[in-house]
Amino acid sequence: MGSQQKLEKMQLRQNYRNFWHTDLMSTIQADAPYCCFALWCAPCVSYLLRKRALYNDMSRYTCCAGYMPCSGRCGESRCPEFCLCTEVFLCFGNSVASTRFLLQDEFNIQTTQCDNCIIGFMFCLQQIACIFSIVALIVGSDEINEASQLLSCLAEYVYCTVCACMQTQHKIEMDKRDGKFGPQPAMAVPPAQQMSRIEQQVPPSVGYAPQQPYGYPQPGYPATTYPPPPQAYPPAPQAYPPPGYPR
Repeated sequence: MGSQQKLEKMQLRQNYRNFWHTDLMSTIQADAPYCCFALWCAPCVSYLLRKRALYNDMSRYTCCAGYMPCSGRCGESRCPEFCLCTEVFLCFGNSVASTRFLLQDEFNIQTTQCDNCIIGFMFCLQQIACIFSIVALIVGSDEINEASQLLSCLAEYVYCTVCACMQTQHKIEMDKRDGKFGPQPAMAVPPAQQMSRIEQQVPPSVGYAPQQPYGYPQPGYPATTYPPPPQAYPPAPQAYPPPGYPR
């Protein structure tokens, strides 16, 4: 019953109404230098982005952003910087996904079908490469062994590329959050990180104003493809960003 309840609560993400500022296919064009940085120094970028997602307040850090069973049990409160370093190097994939979930839950961001297809293709390719490797060990055929090695290399290349694009997507989203694309509206700092964001009964209300999906014609424009309209966070009574956070 507990697993069923968690599944139902995770499905609430499908009701999120906002979109990433840049989809995965456009991240290279949007910020090519950072995409290269995320490709060659992936764990370092994951560390920096998680810290930035927490508004540089490491007292709010929880391992894997509270989404994994080990969260809150790794001594994060005593040495959060060391725990985060361990997370990004030993559990790199989980660290990227956790930062993504953290941003999605904070700003009610859904993932487009195109992004889902790219991520799904990455996982499927890794599984196929794993199956070929197992078959090659059992059969002992040189041809199957070579095919498994090629598939493994291709899977690793796709994995590294998609993770770099995802981290660039997260960075661009936080650039918008911090007002680097225009005037910075007032906004309350999100509450302290909980053990698991999926335990919330309903999606959080903080987020963007409702908008049309990518490429949807806006009123007054001809029916052709346009970039997504600028999104704005709603104002809140508290000061933003928190004290000590760079403006």
